Amino acid sequence: MAFILIVALSSLLIGLSKGGMGAALVVLVTPILTQVMPVADAVSLSLPLLIIADVFALWAYWKTWDMHYIRLMLPLAILGIGVGTFLLASLPDDVLRRLLGVFTLVFVAYRLLSAHLQTARYQPRDWHGYLAGAASGLGSALANTGAPPFTAYMLLQDVSPPVFVGTTTLFFALVNLIKVPWLVAGHLLDLSDLTRILWAMPLIPVGIWLGRWLVNRMNREVFERVMLYVLALAGLALLLLEPR
Repeated sequence: MAFILIVALSSLLIGLSKGGMGAALVVLVTPILTQVMPVADAVSLSLPLLIIADVFALWAYWKTWDMHYIRLMLPLAILGIGVGTFLLASLPDDVLRRLLGVFTLVFVAYRLLSAHLQTARYQPRDWHGYLAGAASGLGSALANTGAPPFTAYMLLQDVSPPVFVGTTTLFFALVNLIKVPWLVAGHLLDLSDLTRILWAMPLIPVGIWLGRWLVNRMNREVFERVMLYVLALAGLALLLLEPR
């Protein structure tokens, strides 16, 4: 019963995030899933749910992306995914839990500092994009927390909000698809995993619809502040508490 409730909640959170409620909800999914499974399973099982959500997001933001940034960051993101998958398959679960805690707290720190990035004086360099892509691929493969380096880099670029959202959507849709063969090769994902979470996939469009409904009825600043507190507590718990 706990497994069913946790997976259902995770599907709704992914949908809510894609419906406009913020990336913090996706980051929260992996720590929640680790309550009923090891970290490697949590990362792998959430991937099909994320891919389904990406389909809806791509439809909503179709062709609003800038391929320059995709071409800049994706090649080294693939390398980061490979390294992250190797670590995910090799490291013991207690180490992965602490790494997940660190990645979660890094996301919180990024969100607290992101407003300063938009006002920073910045001279674009291609190698910044390469580094952001590699770090995003690594974080995504290890803990589904690839957003901070990618978003930090994009906030420093002079792009419009639709291009920002569209480029982010396409980049992570591609990253999630690329993760599939890596996880299969690492024996972390197989077809039997799909049968465990297939029933929860219809909850994703429900979450997207609910997110779009809530986004105009909720104080976004208050909601994000609450989510950051929750994420900080989840990150600290993963770092400090022993798994049950």
